[in-house]
Amino acid sequence: MPTVLVFPGQGSQKVGMGGAWAAESPAAARTLEEADEVLGEPLSRLIREGPEEDLTLTANTQPAILAVSVAIHRALAERGVDLAPVAVAGHSLGEYSALVAAGALDFATALALVRRRGELMQRAVPPGQGAMAAILGLDREAVSALVADAAAAGDGVVSVANDNSPGQTVIAGDAAAVGRAVALATERGARRATLLPVSAPFHSPLMAPAREGMTPHLAAAEVRDAAVPVVVNVDARAVTRGDELRDALVRQIDSPVRWVESIELAARDFAADTFVEIGPGSVLSGLIRRIVPGVRTVSLGEPAGLEKLALDEPGRV
Repeated sequence: MPTVLVFPGQGSQKVGMGGAWAAESPAAARTLEEADEVLGEPLSRLIREGPEEDLTLTANTQPAILAVSVAIHRALAERGVDLAPVAVAGHSLGEYSALVAAGALDFATALALVRRRGELMQRAVPPGQGAMAAILGLDREAVSALVADAAAAGDGVVSVANDNSPGQTVIAGDAAAVGRAVALATERGARRATLLPVSAPFHSPLMAPAREGMTPHLAAAEVRDAAVPVVVNVDARAVTRGDELRDALVRQIDSPVRWVESIELAARDFAADTFVEIGPGSVLSGLIRRIVPGVRTVSLGEPAGLEKLALDEPGRV
């Protein structure tokens, strides 16, 4: 069965994530300890115990989700679970986890990069100046039209940030412009249009300072050719060359996450009929089922997910 591994991004975090894997897998436990050593701080304790308000700080959330995702991936290898992916993909931050899984980035390098990425993204826009909102029940074209109208009103920048699934689009930009877009969405028949509890307008042009700040760090990092194709967010295309993967990581910071197109490409070009979510939560699995109805999805945020994988594909596990 052609399988694609997908890795979640910011928003999937919760206190205690990955704990069941660390309790039963030495490889997972060692991965979290390695994260502490690389960052020089007890990230694993924050993941395990919180407090939640500290875990949700962007500079902490990003390395924490990466560490848990890699820990689960290593635990699977330790148990002899050979998923043999035809491709990998990650949602925003999750692209770093995907590159580690594909052998393009070392775990330690990825940790240092996402810590800096989180810091730069947090600092790019002063608190309260930016915002993000989820628009439900309108198609991508309708959302693109309403953000164009909102931006034209002169309240600042607003644009599509995440094209998550049919009928679910996230927008980002200056707070006033996002507020105007939310009002327009409601007027134009959105099922729901609501501001998100985030600290910055991610994946919008306002993240340009973060992109500029990350560029030298990514230029200095070793990004190898990937062992399997990586479907990158910014272009929704499959990439293996290290230089192209590096460029995609730079550009994704202030560009939309083209998740719908990425999953459609994986299902079409790689004939993928199984998507395995590796990391905390199961958000991506729900999105994928809406993008490509009928595909098999398995979430491995908890070890119990292996039972579904075994039932779906006897002999694989």
